[in-house]
Amino acid sequence: MGGFIRRLLRLGPALRVSRVIQAPPSAVWDILVDTEQWPRWGPSVRAVRCPRRRIDQGAEGAVQTTMGIWLPFVITELLVGSSWSWEVASVPATGHRLRPLGGLACEVSFEVPLLAAPYLLVCRVALRRIARLAERPRH
Repeated sequence: MGGFIRRLLRLGPALRVSRVIQAPPSAVWDILVDTEQWPRWGPSVRAVRCPRRRIDQGAEGAVQTTMGIWLPFVITELLVGSSWSWEVASVPATGHRLRPLGGLACEVSFEVPLLAAPYLLVCRVALRRIARLAERPRH
């Protein structure tokens, strides 16, 4: 069953939503890969259990959804400073992309499988929260 769902979710192109963030790409990347930050910007994430605070290729853990259910995750792809993707409950989930725009700006985008198109609304909220975290004045 898991293989069938995996193949089904990979049908068609990935859909994407993005936002330009006025902050150093390295600061935004830190927010994206820091598991302690995920509940602050991820609307569907209440808590995270992971042996590493910052994810890397193959990192495993669990996320608690807003419904209170714990689901296992694994980081399936990671290009430091640029992108990462994961599977949640053995299902391909969101791709996270960061593209420097020069100076103190970058574009962050999320990709979801075509069949998960409604999740783009959640991703828009996440992008807004990431921007708020990254763009806040640093003293």
